[in-house]
Amino acid sequence: MTASNPAWPPLPLGEWEETHAALHRWLQIIGKLQLAGMPWTNHSWHVTLRLTARGIASGPLPCGERFWQADFDFLAQRLAICVSDGASAAVPLEAQSTAQFHARVCEALQSLAIPCDIRTQPCEIAGALPFDEDVQPRPYDGEAARRWWRILLQSDRVLRIFRARFRGKCSPVHFFWGAMDLAVTRFSGRTAPAHPGGAPHVADWVMRDAYSHEVSSCGFWAGTGLGYPAFYSYAYPEPGGFAQAPVQPAGAFYSEAIREFILPYDVVREAPDPDAALLAFLQSTYEAAADCGRWHRSALEYGLRRPA
Repeated sequence: MTASNPAWPPLPLGEWEETHAALHRWLQIIGKLQLAGMPWTNHSWHVTLRLTARGIASGPLPCGERFWQADFDFLAQRLAICVSDGASAAVPLEAQSTAQFHARVCEALQSLAIPCDIRTQPCEIAGALPFDEDVQPRPYDGEAARRWWRILLQSDRVLRIFRARFRGKCSPVHFFWGAMDLAVTRFSGRTAPAHPGGAPHVADWVMRDAYSHEVSSCGFWAGTGLGYPAFYSYAYPEPGGFAQAPVQPAGAFYSEAIREFILPYDVVREAPDPDAALLAFLQSTYEAAADCGRWHRSALEYGLRRPA
């Protein structure tokens, strides 16, 4: 495995940042429709999207006696909407404003007799305009979107290996459209101090529910606000000594600015064994959180290999 390994392609944020900003808003439209159609689940797990062999999808959503699903198909470059009665519609993924994409999604749903009643203010994007008012033309780089999705797939695969080592309460590996990150979260079982909230356009009670118990959370995001794609790991509440804990591999570091451990994606991409490099980061940063936080590790872990 070398730096040219196609499974882990290069993805400099600066080369597709505008496409990423567009996708961030477009994915939120579908995410909010999922939020509107599903019963509330602890830690907002009901709103997450899932990876597929062609892109990112909502999963089946109820609409009366029917079900419908929205799939961002990055191979065909379209948003495919399918209904359990056989009806379907599609919206192209191409250069367009968020307002135009929102209108097209609403028209497609209306043609299928599916309501499109959501709050149009984006979440977790400071200063963002409502979807229907964001008329700024946005480019769409389909090749970059495909590379990002393929990185998400590889990351998902490794995160699932990491998740399988834990027997305590743990989230699925899932995609949060608020921050555009792929994440998995482990829980100690103990309650946590009330989260201060403050996420843009997210109610503080939502954040308090998400962080109601002690967590060690990790994942991948494209690097908005950081400047480059990276893997991350953090603890809430952050225990004493966490930031000073030694972690692996070389190239990982603790960011005082965002209070998380960071592993630049390029360190993984260029490693002789990308899987081993990423797993070392996930394991060592979790151990920093669990040891500094005095988690009951023997009761929570399977060890490095889960029994058959």
